[in-house]
Amino acid sequence: MVKIEAIIRQNKLEDVQDALNELHVSGMTVLEVRGMGRQKGVTHTYRGSQYTLSLTPKLMLILVVLEHEVDAIVSAIQSAANTGEVGDGKIFVSKIDQAVRIRTDERGEVVLQ
Repeated sequence: MVKIEAIIRQNKLEDVQDALNELHVSGMTVLEVRGMGRQKGVTHTYRGSQYTLSLTPKLMLILVVLEHEVDAIVSAIQSAANTGEVGDGKIFVSKIDQAVRIRTDERGEVVLQ
């Protein structure tokens, strides 16, 4: 099992969801987060005054999938979330040693089904 964490622009969530639905991805957690990378924040103008938000609002998607699905899912997220500009986000992939369904105490890959 593999965990995929993707940090994307807020306005790209629907595009990413559509791409994942085409791959029949069944589960995902979405968190509202704020952070800073190469983009270094965003400058806005309000009533003639400029101000900078150093921590840009983003969304973090968390998926736990089977290992053979990873490449297709990462490609789908990357394609759907890409605008070609700084601040598009990042995707992190890591191994999951174990998963447990709390209700039934099932363990392993069966939890993902």
